[in-house]
Amino acid sequence: MASLGEKLKQRRESLNLTQRRVAEEVGVTIISVQNWEADRHIPKLYPKQMKALCDLLKFTVDDLADWQNG
Repeated sequence: MASLGEKLKQRRESLNLTQRRVAEEVGVTIISVQNWEADRHIPKLYPKQMKALCDLLKFTVDDLADWQNG
């Protein structure tokens, strides 16, 4: 089963988005996005940032919770 980081990376790549674009839209650094995708950190975001991430990558907060627990 894919990890949270792998799922975030797969979704980002399937939408042809760069790590830079995700970072800019969410209001974090590229290093943060790289760390999420490498499973070094889980996204710890303010609600507005979480909504931006979900909207950009076309998933729900529930999806994210499921991926973390999966």
